[in-house]
Amino acid sequence: MAANSRLTIATHALAWLALARRRGREVLTSDQVAASVNTNPVIIRRSLGDLRRAGLVDVRHGAGAGWSLAREPEEITLLEVYDAVDAQPPFGLHHAEPNPECPVGRGIRPALSGAYGRVEQAMRRELAGTSIADVLRETLANQPRGR
Repeated sequence: MAANSRLTIATHALAWLALARRRGREVLTSDQVAASVNTNPVIIRRSLGDLRRAGLVDVRHGAGAGWSLAREPEEITLLEVYDAVDAQPPFGLHHAEPNPECPVGRGIRPALSGAYGRVEQAMRRELAGTSIADVLRETLANQPRGR
């Protein structure tokens, strides 16, 4: 099963926009963002569209077209990004109803639902306590020397 990378792509895009702003460049094109993420600009435009609908980025059309942060990077949490890209809960239950004649099948859903709910709440608390500015600061601190 492949991991969902939508949160990672959106966070990367926002951190890149934050760094560009810090360097005096308010607007980046989706091609410029895609080059940093090393993915197709269509994927970036889809992600930035989700972020725009959530009020995290703005888009400018015409001369000087591109994307910019709608708020300061310190004010954008990873929880907002997670919610914006419509990330799925970290765990899911069976797609089909388990066998009700089996003692495990009868009780597995309620048992796992509680545990999964607690994990998701802990994840949401952690994401809420981390901003795009925090991610950018740590990203730049983890750069190999000489770059």
